[in-house]
Amino acid sequence: MRYAPGFLLLVMVLLVAGAGCTGAAAQVKTGDTVKVHYTGTFENGTVFDSSAGREPLEFTVGAGMMISGFDEGVVGMQVGETKTIHIPADRAYGNYREDLVFLADPARIPGGENLTAGQQVEVTLPNGQSLVGTVTGVSPDAIVIDANHRLAGENLTFSVRVVEIGR
Repeated sequence: MRYAPGFLLLVMVLLVAGAGCTGAAAQVKTGDTVKVHYTGTFENGTVFDSSAGREPLEFTVGAGMMISGFDEGVVGMQVGETKTIHIPADRAYGNYREDLVFLADPARIPGGENLTAGQQVEVTLPNGQSLVGTVTGVSPDAIVIDANHRLAGENLTFSVRVVEIGR
């Protein structure tokens, strides 16, 4: 059988270009385990975290391992794709809450007499719940502890590149 001139070349080009493939590139969906590289910045552009120079971050989408805005932001991405995700504070680490700033008696905190501003301390509330907070003030009679996450109240931006999608 004879083929029209260029027919075989056309068939080869279509096969190499992927026209013979039946599926599209995999996209991230809830339940997938993904690996991503990321850089997180504040609204003013200051970097607060990055995976640069480290292994990519691995997590299961929708499993509660990440802030909700990050989880939602990677859904639909493909391997090799880079995306900028803007996450408002309420979809990140929450709004800053004044009720999470409180006074504690230094005598009720192990090592309380030696605490200084900036240190992390674990405090057990009357209801038995434990919180980790940052000491923001110290006096002989009281320690001021802020139990907000250090990124609470911040709108965040992430540049994310998907490295791998596992099912």
